[in-house]
Amino acid sequence: MWTTNYNLAKFVPNHYPIVTTMLISDILFQLEQLAPLAWQESYDNAGLITGKKSWNCTGIICSLDATEEVIAEAIEKNCNLVVAHHPILFRGVKKLSGDSYPERAIIKAIKHDIAIYAIHTNLDNYQFGVNYWMAEKLGLKTQSLQVLQPRSGTLQYLTTYVPAAQSAMLREALYAAGAGAIGQYAECSFNTEGMGSFRPLENAQPAIGTAGGPLEWVEEIRIEVAVPAHLAGKIMAALQQAHPYETPAYQLISLQNELPQTGAGIIGELSGSITETDFLQRIKTAFGLQIIRHTPFINRPIRTIALCGGAGSFLTAAAIAAGADAFITADVKYHEFFDADGRLLLADIGHYESEQYTVHGLATYLKAKFPTFAVLHSAVQINPVRYFV
Repeated sequence: MWTTNYNLAKFVPNHYPIVTTMLISDILFQLEQLAPLAWQESYDNAGLITGKKSWNCTGIICSLDATEEVIAEAIEKNCNLVVAHHPILFRGVKKLSGDSYPERAIIKAIKHDIAIYAIHTNLDNYQFGVNYWMAEKLGLKTQSLQVLQPRSGTLQYLTTYVPAAQSAMLREALYAAGAGAIGQYAECSFNTEGMGSFRPLENAQPAIGTAGGPLEWVEEIRIEVAVPAHLAGKIMAALQQAHPYETPAYQLISLQNELPQTGAGIIGELSGSITETDFLQRIKTAFGLQIIRHTPFINRPIRTIALCGGAGSFLTAAAIAAGADAFITADVKYHEFFDADGRLLLADIGHYESEQYTVHGLATYLKAKFPTFAVLHSAVQINPVRYFV
């Protein structure tokens, strides 16, 4: 049975009525709670590609790609939202003549009021996204999984000062907005006591003291919390609303610290070591493969595994540095196989094959969030690659 850390794999009882008044914005909000758009790479085009957030959603189809055939399936099944992993528009488009498959898909979607939403490298960069679902299918121990190459520049640090009597209230407001989360810990802060001073000017509306009055000294708490960069606006709004002062003093600075739960690839362990031949057979069975391209055997048991769905050869050095015995990814070019350098077993299983379980993962997540709403897996076979064996 499919499992996830969210315990999402639950069947919806048939007697539940299907809700047809959900807004597309409601679905997108939950998708961006899972994988914020701020986590996508600079070259990517994740987000809403066609349609409007304000539309009522009649149903959702999840797919790896929003091809013309998938759009036709959405029309047939009365689903006006396609949630795809890959953006159908990835590079600049200067015309919509229907000469290419992205153009034809976009034209059909617009004609039939189909919204297309892409959740691409932002989901790749989420610890419990694409790579986690690969690791589950391969049977890696979920408690051992860690992001292979965590992202930097995604954290900020907030320092503010508040009267001691209101410090607990302000901390709670900051936590509720998403501040103070570090790895697997929540509500983290550092607090120091001190004396703050200020003199209200004539046009001030002070919470303490009087306008045009004397210098005030107040026992204050200095609160310091980590702030995920994509939540900075929400957290600062919470600060302004909850702080008792008319003009709160604060500092918000960017950090180079890595965010451990976001980044490229994942690494974990099997429950025990296996031979290289058994390992390749395990991959073949888990992902339904006909062939596997791989580097020469390294003649040692396999236990620690690095994975990256899609084109992940840029992580080979990181996998070696992390002590991986094997690295599973896709789209490895000829010269990139040399990068393994006999230090790990590098296996290319194919782009579609590495990401195929993303559709199930997305649909399962959405079904858990909207248990009475129509969420479907696309039945279209979108893999453009065939093998002559």
